Parts: sequence; C-alpha cells; structure tokens
Amino acid sequence: MSAIVIVGAQWGDEGKGKATDILGGKVDYVVKPNGGNNAGHTVVVGGEKYELKLLPAGVLSENAVPILGNGVVVNLEALFEEIDGLVARGADATRLRISGNAHMVAPYHQTLDRVQERFLGKRAIGTTGRGIGPTYADKVARVGLRVQDIFDESILRQKIESALDVKNQMLVKMYNRRAIEADEMMDYFMGYAERLKPMVIDAEYTLNKALDEGKHVLMEGGQATMLDVDHGTYPFVTSSNPTAGGACVGSGIGPTRITASLGIVKAYTTRVGAGPFPTELFDKWGDYLQTVGGEVGVNTGRKRRCGWYDSVIARYAARVNGFTDFFLTKLDVLTGIGEIPICVAYDVDGQRFDEMPLTQSQFHHAEPIYETMPAWDEDISEITDFDDLPQKAKDYVNRLEELSGAPMSYIGVGPGRDQTIVRNDVMER
Repeated sequence: MSAIVIVGAQWGDEGKGKATDILGGKVDYVVKPNGGNNAGHTVVVGGEKYELKLLPAGVLSENAVPILGNGVVVNLEALFEEIDGLVARGADATRLRISGNAHMVAPYHQTLDRVQERFLGKRAIGTTGRGIGPTYADKVARVGLRVQDIFDESILRQKIESALDVKNQMLVKMYNRRAIEADEMMDYFMGYAERLKPMVIDAEYTLNKALDEGKHVLMEGGQATMLDVDHGTYPFVTSSNPTAGGACVGSGIGPTRITASLGIVKAYTTRVGAGPFPTELFDKWGDYLQTVGGEVGVNTGRKRRCGWYDSVIARYAARVNGFTDFFLTKLDVLTGIGEIPICVAYDVDGQRFDEMPLTQSQFHHAEPIYETMPAWDEDISEITDFDDLPQKAKDYVNRLEELSGAPMSYIGVGPGRDQTIVRNDVMER
C-alpha cells in the first residue's frame, strides 16, 4: 500500500503531469485534490501531446482510476469538452470518477472573476478568469454548489437563488452588468445531470478502502507551493491549498497514510501571472528559456516568465510539504548555455536571507545572490542512467540536491514518458 503526493515546488508548470503519468501506470487510483480547469498539465505519450486542464493526468493511464477529489472545483462544460476531446483522440475516459462533495463552477462565477479583474486594473491578481476564485469563495462562505446538489433540483434551485440574491446586486449595481436569472442557471446545470450521474462517487470512502486493501493511490496536486493561498506569494496566489497538506484535505486521505511526498521542480524557474519573482530574467537568457523550454501556459496560452533556479524557494517548498524526494524536470533545456547561475540566497536592502524572508514586502524587494556552474554541451535527451550523464550535468544536479532539501530521485531529460532518469523509485519502497 502507498499513498504518494505530487506537489509543484515552484509557481506551477514544473511538469507535474509527466510525473503523474509515469507513476500513474503503477498505481490503482490517481486523484486530483485541488484546483479546477485553471491547473493544466502537458503529458507526452507515444509522441502524442495531451494538454489536460481539469482532468488529472492519470486519465491517460491504462489501468488507474482517475478521480476528481472533493477539493476540486468542477466546470461541467469544460469537463465534458475535455472528455470528448480525449475520446476523439482514442483515449478512454470511462473510468473517471468525481467526488460528490466537489464544488461546481457556475457561469456567474466566471462572470464575476472577469469583471473583478478588470475592475482591479493594475492591481489585478492575474487570474485565468475561469471563476475558480469566486467558486472557492462561495465554498468558504457556505453558499457554494456541490456536485451532489445537481441530483436534487429543489436544493439546487434554492442554492442558486440564494447565491444570485447577492451576486446580482454586485453585477448590476457595482459592475453595470445584467442580472442573471435562476432559470438560466438551472437549465445550465440540469443539462449535464444525466451524463454526470454515473461518474459521481463517495471518493473519500473509495480511496481509503483502496488503501485498506493494499492498493496504491497517487494524489496529483494542481498549481504549486508558491501559489498556495496560505504558504504562497499572497495575494498573487490561487484559491486553494496545492501543498501536501492540502492534498489530504482535498482527497479525504489522512496525513498518516502518506508514504511519499514528491516535489516537482524545474531545472530553472517559471511563473505565470502577476507577483514577485526574484530570479526573473529580462534578457536573452529569459527569452532562451521561454523559447527552448516551450514555456507557454497550457490553459491560457500566456508566455511564462522565466528565471534561474531558486534554491531558497526549493528549500521552502521542501519544508512546507515535507518532501521525501524531488523530481527535477527539463534538465535538457540547459544544455549548451555556457554558465548556469543558481540562486542560493537573497539580498534585501543589504541584508542576506538564506531562507524565505518573513514579509511579502521583503520578498518583493529580494535580489538573488547567485553562484554559477558550467553547463554541458552533450545531448542528454536519450540518457536513462544518471552515471551516463556528462560530469557537468551530474555536478549541477548534485549541487541542486545539496541546496534544495531533498534528494533528486527523478530527472527529466526530455518531454517524453521514457525520457526520465530514475535514481530512487518511490513506488519500490
């Protein structure tokens, strides 16, 4: 029996989908515990590229049952569009299951998300505009719509009417938008009820029963540590807890059942959206990482901001998540660039910080303190054994390991499933 958590160790887009895809073939269940269709993954299988937005990467596994956990917010329109797109490409999505306790994204959540971002102007958070934040806000305010509500029309209507009492006041009086009718929302949700019904389960019971039976469960977090609403660069964060602790809450699996916490970290750093980013590059190397690394958001199409590896963030993520291992991705992107800077600490107004500064203001003003290492020129994309890497590549990985707080147990040398060096498989412990 194993319960493994996969968590992004930076600001997202680290390659969690690839890690999930590789390990997903060895487990019985893959559960997504947080996020919505704002938390995309790119997975390459047999040369085919799949861009997943709401569905867990485990949906492409041949054997695992993919589950959207109770901590996910589900946009039904996006859900079925994504399912239909996979089926059209020959994938099997019939095993997908959804927790009845997951919350649903309503069209009015998306409307509010977009108008509120525009209203904030230059103070905007940089959301995807997909209604994720407003849906989580309703969840916490106890006026949200859960998946199970779609099977009781009376309850669903009561909840929609209650929500619209307040939201229409905001839309009409604050944002000069039209009011939304409850009948319109009822038609929207009930249009998906029959197709949704066979997918809905008691996910918490199912997953814990599986562990009791000695089966293997993989929890695939969306976004990343630095976007966590509690532990990230607030307020430039997501609306959930994409950390290891959040995976327990969003799946219903208790913390004592976790056997490994795997942090996914790029060999450099990227970020999408607004917010501080100490190692961000505005020169030719930023353009190089963006172009060669293919750094474009899966969900938004926005170019990712790029910078050098930040070991301060990696150490922080290792501490917050209790990482047992790291999965280092995109090492191949650094081939042939001469020298590679590594951020080992920050300078904030003349004071050195080897760990994360206490305040957001300090972090915003942090300047990276670098050490440099030589890059390698050899093609590493077909290497499958760590000992076969060029010495300079091994030195770089070993230095990151020393700085980051957990062993680099997996190393990605290309986008494909088979382009991964495995040094210590968490599934074999």
